[in-house]
Amino acid sequence: MNNSKVTNNNITKAKLDKYFALTNAAFKMAKVKKDLSKKEQKKCEQFLDFCIRYVTDAEHFKEKGDYVTAFAALNYAHAWLDAAAVAGWLTITHKDRNKYFTID
Repeated sequence: MNNSKVTNNNITKAKLDKYFALTNAAFKMAKVKKDLSKKEQKKCEQFLDFCIRYVTDAEHFKEKGDYVTAFAALNYAHAWLDAAAVAGWLTITHKDRNKYFTID
């Protein structure tokens, strides 16, 4: 693969901050549906817990200056959140929800 045309392959603090903001905003707008079965409720809570844990890991790596690992952890965090939305366990009513989730 010829990488000479790749111009945006660095994980800068600004890029990392952008994706922290995106994931944090998505987390805040997501509400657990009230009509879930106990099994679905438990799974949803587990997915949200994983999201929180990966965000915490991302913050840790960012503080250490390891932006690559921080970015990776942040992507895992958002993936867990998005998976809960795709599973139908979350209500997201934000008008621009397709900027944060893959549910539309």
